Amino acid sequence: MKRRVLFVVENVTLAQVVRLATLARGLDPNRYDVHFASSHFDPLIFRGADFARWRIHSITKEASDEAVRSGKRPWSRDTLEAYVEEEIRLFEEVEPDLVVGDLRLSLAVSAPTVGVPHAALINAYWSPLSDRESFPLPDHPIVRLVGESIASRFFPIAQPFVFEHFARPLNQVRKSYGLPPVGSLLEALNHGDHTLFPDIPALCPLRSVPTNHHYLGPVLWSPDVPMPAWWDELDPNRPIIYVTLGSSGNVSLIPVLLSAMGGLDATVLLATAGRHDPKSLPENVRAVDFLPGDVASRRASLVISNGGSSTGYQALYEGTPVLGIPWNLDQYLASAAIDRTGAGRSIRAGALSPKALRALVEAMIRDEGPRRSARAMASELRRFDAKQRFEAFLQEALGHAVGDRVVA
Repeated sequence: MKRRVLFVVENVTLAQVVRLATLARGLDPNRYDVHFASSHFDPLIFRGADFARWRIHSITKEASDEAVRSGKRPWSRDTLEAYVEEEIRLFEEVEPDLVVGDLRLSLAVSAPTVGVPHAALINAYWSPLSDRESFPLPDHPIVRLVGESIASRFFPIAQPFVFEHFARPLNQVRKSYGLPPVGSLLEALNHGDHTLFPDIPALCPLRSVPTNHHYLGPVLWSPDVPMPAWWDELDPNRPIIYVTLGSSGNVSLIPVLLSAMGGLDATVLLATAGRHDPKSLPENVRAVDFLPGDVASRRASLVISNGGSSTGYQALYEGTPVLGIPWNLDQYLASAAIDRTGAGRSIRAGALSPKALRALVEAMIRDEGPRRSARAMASELRRFDAKQRFEAFLQEALGHAVGDRVVA
């Protein structure tokens, strides 16, 4: 009999959706009955996908961005309770053998309540076992208020209280269902019968790896869109800089980016993800909504991104160094992981200026060191096939069940 796998995504950034959709597409339809639950099914991502689709509620991307920008919790207790009730009804309809979630914290309540094994997909730099000394300072409003120096001094003191505050709604909902608290934010993000990392140890090492935690490797995705008419007209003797802030970067920075890129002795390819419509472009800049990121990264001398893992890993997979401009904590953590390898550098979004950015771009194009490090990381990344590793995980996981499940 086919085993039934249900994917449930919190549709707040493109990364969450495409990671689960890519893994779902990679499963053998002769062995798995695949179901996918999301608040929206973008044709750019789901065109041609033959698995069953289920509509569920998510907070909006705008609400998520505003919460991150203001330093507030994205999910309230009421929101998570509504999610749990909807997911329980979904489980009763689908009857999955396993549910795989990405940033869907409510599954830490609904899955054990119904008795469905649950795997949480999360980057390893969010693990409580991550081998790091401290957390980077995100662009919280307090940084703009008191300055980076003072905020950096007090953030390590405040961070445990902040993480507990963010996990509190989930722990409250778990208590109402007779489940013990999961802990702080890191434990909440990683909680499940299994935890899956779309990373590799060389980028995101852990102090120890429990048997139910698995490195899959990078889950890479590029939009299936035609190359623009000007692609074959690009000067092969001129450096190419591929720029994209994706679906979660701070698009208000694009004018600063364009100001820094104008006049560079390089061709700049700007992919806006449909989030920005530049009124005018420097002569050396070409703009389009979407580019196949793998092809663009392969041809580029440098990739400029929001610092997140999706574009960052895609660039490194092609042996191209990365300049990250992070603004939320996830992007800062990903940038820090890439920077530690020598294959990338980052600059704070809150401190971005055309002069500083241009100087860093010119330095990275001249310096062969980041490119050598990026090629070394490409070799490491290519040792991991996420789709194969995910299917191997399923074969193992569906043979037994673990965790704190409580049959309702």
